[in-house]
Amino acid sequence: MEALTQALFAVGTVVLVFAFAATIGHAVLLANGRRLAAMLSTASAVRPAWAGVATGSFVDERAAVSAAGPADFAAPSPLSGAARWLTVGAFVLLAGSMIVRGVLVDRGPWGNLFEFSVAFATSILFGYLVLSRRFSIGSIAFIPVGVALGLALYAASLPSEIKPLVPALQNAPLLTVHVGLAMVSYGIFATSFAAGIGYLVQGKEDRFSWLPSHRVLDQVAYRAVIIGFPIFATMIILGSWWASIAWSRYWGWDPKETAALVTWLVYAIYLHARNQRAWAGRPAALLLVVGFAMVLVTYSGSLWFNGLHAYSGL
Repeated sequence: MEALTQALFAVGTVVLVFAFAATIGHAVLLANGRRLAAMLSTASAVRPAWAGVATGSFVDERAAVSAAGPADFAAPSPLSGAARWLTVGAFVLLAGSMIVRGVLVDRGPWGNLFEFSVAFATSILFGYLVLSRRFSIGSIAFIPVGVALGLALYAASLPSEIKPLVPALQNAPLLTVHVGLAMVSYGIFATSFAAGIGYLVQGKEDRFSWLPSHRVLDQVAYRAVIIGFPIFATMIILGSWWASIAWSRYWGWDPKETAALVTWLVYAIYLHARNQRAWAGRPAALLLVVGFAMVLVTYSGSLWFNGLHAYSGL
């Protein structure tokens, strides 16, 4: 069983590499296809070598979508289907690895830094796939998929053997729920980060028609934070309760606790700022970038600072 979970993780990581390559290729084709479609609309030009791949001409499809309205970013490319299905495949394989490992350890499979890194990567893919069913954000998929790939590759460098947890972590229900909530909220925030990056590049002028409009990016980011924020807050509350059980105090300004509080405050400020005229738009998008930077600090802070969370790597 342990060999199975390692095999699923290894294959899932390989598939994730291909998914990342496909999402980048999809974005590049969208950008180039839009430029070529504009050229074809003003002058007769030679069609590119990849025109006509899959069904019909990619450039013709994009030209038609461009003429139809502002949803040009939602047009398909020869790699759009492959990018999505490879992402789904990577998610299924990594999730399968986690499920098998969870059965083996009889708790949530996120009791050390290897396990949580895999869970973090998996939750990012899940968050992106869920939100992409509501919003056409395939052109920025390479951002969350790339972050997930980086986490999976980092996890591959960590010790993966199953070992008993230290006494403070031997609370299976709280470990499963508390760290599980962190995993889910982190993954959702990754998609808001991608939308924030897209917004900063796009601007209110909608500079690039192959990217989602600034309104769509703003809606994606807001929806992600609205979902992730209460989950993250619940995680902090449960963590405080667990701290009272394990360390006889609810709050001790441990580096990881402090980083989590700062992360919560950044997203709370974002939710307030987005509805203020002076802070809406670019300032709010910058807060999303700062917020996810703090998510990464919260995830890895115990590696750089001594604290009560250091023994687990969490």
